[in-house]
Amino acid sequence: MTNSSDHKELSPEQREELFTTLKTRFEKNMNRHEGLEWANVQAKIEANAEKLWSLHEMERTGGEPDIVAYDQTNDEYIFCDCSPESPKGRRSVCYDREALESRKKHKPETSAMDLATAMGIEILTEEQYRELQQLGSFDLKSSSWVQTPTDIREAGGAVFCDRRYGHVFLYHNGADSYYAARGFRGSLTV
Repeated sequence: MTNSSDHKELSPEQREELFTTLKTRFEKNMNRHEGLEWANVQAKIEANAEKLWSLHEMERTGGEPDIVAYDQTNDEYIFCDCSPESPKGRRSVCYDREALESRKKHKPETSAMDLATAMGIEILTEEQYRELQQLGSFDLKSSSWVQTPTDIREAGGAVFCDRRYGHVFLYHNGADSYYAARGFRGSLTV
């Protein structure tokens, strides 16, 4: 799960394709960001090539990023992975580097925290995950790692969430565990 290029710059064709995808998704899901104008969003993204690259990585790995909030005080848009299930290109990962290194056998390719850092995004907190679930029904068949409190992580665990029976659940697992149906959702502030 490494980036296909060594630099964080998109070609003009990749930029155009990404903006078309993001704009289409933005217009199709106005309930997620009522009152916002796409032209303002695009101008903000265009002013920051690194954020554009991170959005491309979110899209490339199946996250279907869209705006879920606007911070008026700081004039910042908050993008989040809005794919129906945990992004396919970010599954089968343990929680963090420490968990990855502790596995003796059958190590996954990477960890959720390492991959998020490489992509320039943050793994959702439990609160952010629950807020996302107010905008739709996500992870009905998959699950997503969420940021784990320090005391749980120090004890060897990590937490993840999903939605079942119309409710959002928080669970725990060993941080070194990984499953084909568990990935992570990220957020990016632009």
